[in-house]
Amino acid sequence: MDVVVIETPQLGDRSYLVHDGTVALVIDTQRDIDRVEAAAREAGVRITHVAETHLHNDYLTGGLILAEAHNAGYLVNAADHVSFERTPVSDGDVFLVGRLSVRVVATPGHTHTHLSYVVRDDTHDAGREAVFSGGSLLYGSVGRTDLVSPADTAKLAHDQYSSVRRLVHAAAPEAELYPTHGFGSFCSIGPASRAHSSTLAEQALSNHALTDPSEDHFVAELLANITAYPAYYAHMSPLNAAGPGQAPLDVPGSVDAEELGRRLETGEWVVDLRHRVAFADSHLQGSVSFEYGKGDNFTSYLGWVIPWNQPLTLLGSQDDVEKAIRDLARIGIDSPDAAVGPQRGVPVGALAPGVPQASYPYGDWGMLRKERMPQDVVLDVRRPEEFEASHVVGALNVPVYELLGKMTELPDARIWVHCATGYRASVAASLLDRSGRDVVLVDARFKDAAGAGIETTPQLTGYRGP
Repeated sequence: MDVVVIETPQLGDRSYLVHDGTVALVIDTQRDIDRVEAAAREAGVRITHVAETHLHNDYLTGGLILAEAHNAGYLVNAADHVSFERTPVSDGDVFLVGRLSVRVVATPGHTHTHLSYVVRDDTHDAGREAVFSGGSLLYGSVGRTDLVSPADTAKLAHDQYSSVRRLVHAAAPEAELYPTHGFGSFCSIGPASRAHSSTLAEQALSNHALTDPSEDHFVAELLANITAYPAYYAHMSPLNAAGPGQAPLDVPGSVDAEELGRRLETGEWVVDLRHRVAFADSHLQGSVSFEYGKGDNFTSYLGWVIPWNQPLTLLGSQDDVEKAIRDLARIGIDSPDAAVGPQRGVPVGALAPGVPQASYPYGDWGMLRKERMPQDVVLDVRRPEEFEASHVVGALNVPVYELLGKMTELPDARIWVHCATGYRASVAASLLDRSGRDVVLVDARFKDAAGAGIETTPQLTGYRGP
């Protein structure tokens, strides 16, 4: 048995191609299925089965279109209400993928109908086993239980406690564990590990969901640490139940200058993908900054901040626009328009001559310490649990994903905006600039603030959210 991992770091998820050298099972594939197909071609195997651990809340699945393209069985929980034909599976079912035996294990918790899969190769590798746990047992943690409804959250947390215990007894201790979430995904909750691989035995010794002897304590801790998740999640499960279509990945023809100007003039969302400092130096008035390629924040925060199903125009280099279109398709933002450019050395204003350009200052903590005036406001756009752990004394906290709705509540003053690294602050600064506010971007890491002479509250210890 071979397991090929297909990473999607932009969303903190993994998909898997499991094969015996001839045929393969794909588990939890994302919508851009060409990556999985390329992995199958490289391995020289044929995809005969495609499986879902659950109806995903953080991305659109490519399972249906992959199964149809390869005439493969599409394994989805029989209890899930879906609008397409599938091979219904339930707890205890066993099916063969070549020489691999695949057993279905019900593991409710992340959702009511969540499944895990235990894959075993009895003819090679001394009966090697692998467990594909989706959003159930993660490395050091578990999948969050509040994505179905507030009324179900506590019940699902109790289910999660029971399910992970059942799962560790469904295979040998040395079985390798392959979760879908837990690599930065907002679908995880708890003190997630930074491990890249693990076994059931390792998790039994280290995962708080397995080491906590009190179910009530585990549930109380889990519920106390529930944090916000991206707004676009509300749309994913219904779309997955309906069966997403092929991801449109082509880059459209570039919007001409006149049309781009009109979109900016009427307040449409024009997203500038350039580096945040380049944006602060000069940008088309009315555009917003979502830097592409800086870490893995782009997809989640754009889908979280910009209202769902709004016209969207991407402004950036050909390469950045192409990658951004792929990333956004994974969360159901299809076929955005594009204004391709500026290329290196070409000013952004060349894309829309006649459209006013804007800029705002930026600097580090030292600039804040030297230039901040008494009436100025420090705005912290991190999540509330980050703010609670430690913050600049006197700062306001409005998470970047709430800023659009709270813009009018901010004081009428110059606003110094910061986050943990500068990425979310750059998004927030661009939103403030778009609304005509006097803003300064603090492009610095929060952990360096105290060392630069900025007074901060003492750092709290202990787990406070993902």
